[in-house]
Amino acid sequence: MRLELGFGTGTQPLTVPDENILAVLKPNQVEIGLTGADEVRRALREPIGSRRLSEIAKPGEKIAIVTSDITRPMPSALVLPPLLDELAQAGCRREDITVVFALGSHRPHTEAEMRRLVGDAIYERYRCVDSDPADCVHMGVTDRGTPVDVTRAVAEADRRICLGNIEYHYFAGYSGGAKAIMPGVSTRDAIQSNHSRMVEREAAAGSLDGNPVREDIEQAVSCCPVDFILNVVLDEHKKVIRAVAGDVVRAHRAGCRFLDTLYLKEIDSRADIVVVSQGGAPKDLNLYQTQKALDNAKHAVKSGGTVILVGSCREGFGEKTFEQWMTTAPTSHSMVERIAEDFQLGGHKAAAIAMVLEDAEICLVSELDEKLVSEIFLRPFGAVQTAFDYAFEKHGTDAKVIVMPYGGSTLPRVRG
Repeated sequence: MRLELGFGTGTQPLTVPDENILAVLKPNQVEIGLTGADEVRRALREPIGSRRLSEIAKPGEKIAIVTSDITRPMPSALVLPPLLDELAQAGCRREDITVVFALGSHRPHTEAEMRRLVGDAIYERYRCVDSDPADCVHMGVTDRGTPVDVTRAVAEADRRICLGNIEYHYFAGYSGGAKAIMPGVSTRDAIQSNHSRMVEREAAAGSLDGNPVREDIEQAVSCCPVDFILNVVLDEHKKVIRAVAGDVVRAHRAGCRFLDTLYLKEIDSRADIVVVSQGGAPKDLNLYQTQKALDNAKHAVKSGGTVILVGSCREGFGEKTFEQWMTTAPTSHSMVERIAEDFQLGGHKAAAIAMVLEDAEICLVSELDEKLVSEIFLRPFGAVQTAFDYAFEKHGTDAKVIVMPYGGSTLPRVRG
């Protein structure tokens, strides 16, 4: 079988003997109705657990629209126009609306990146800003002790509208919903407090009830209320195939249920070799983002197996603390020990990689320097086929193989 795996803005070819393939985890076939902007408009007309946005917003109110940064595939340029039309129906003025890019712990945007995210017309007609962790308002504390410190443009708004795409998240359960606030527009200390719960067993992909990270996130919005969300689910071509709008929890849960019908993949057994791609740009911009595909792949690989992680990582590590942990650790296991005693945002990603290394070898197909990759306990390759040939020789001609072309989205679960 010949496959093409996303890699940066292009693809990489892979050929696997048919008899060795256990599964190729592509999205399930589901019935799709409207798509793209038409589906977004339908969701806005049919909000879940809420009145229409045009009935909620009032003329003269200061409105903050929180949307994703450049590391996310959220199609803000497509989603924003129908949303802004709803606000116009409510009599809201352009000068009262601010689009806030939720950076979380990521780097600020260039002007060109902001324009690309929302489109020239919106960028030139509306105020568009990055969240600023240095200018936040303290709005409360969750029961778990997480400070709710929110960037001023959002904290001081009369109405808060959160956008996002829903996919699996390796410890928050799913992306989307209240994540636009926490960690989206929060301080590093707040994010660190929330994410420290990732080491708890219930903090896992596809988990909502009892997930301490997700519960903490959603309690944060009791301090910083969200008036309306508009979330989308994308197919493997990053096309909107479902939109949900309305209440920050109820609409989000409806989106999560649809995601499961699309991307939850049952498998008969784990494989000796798992080949996983983050799906290409922008998801594989750096190793910090590419790690998400690895964390889904760990559910499909046998103990002692090999994961071939495919991601361009052309911007390097993507986060300073993550880089420091990865490049200074004496052993991979030392990062597992360290995170239990000294949780640090950024270090949590390093520990997540190290936890996979406890049970499997990781081959990284990337644009990173091979010496650097070797120093961070991964085996470097420039081509996925070369990496596969290495793993195939290692595990033998009877090796079973699972391929995950959209690893950041698809979540394997062994039947039973």
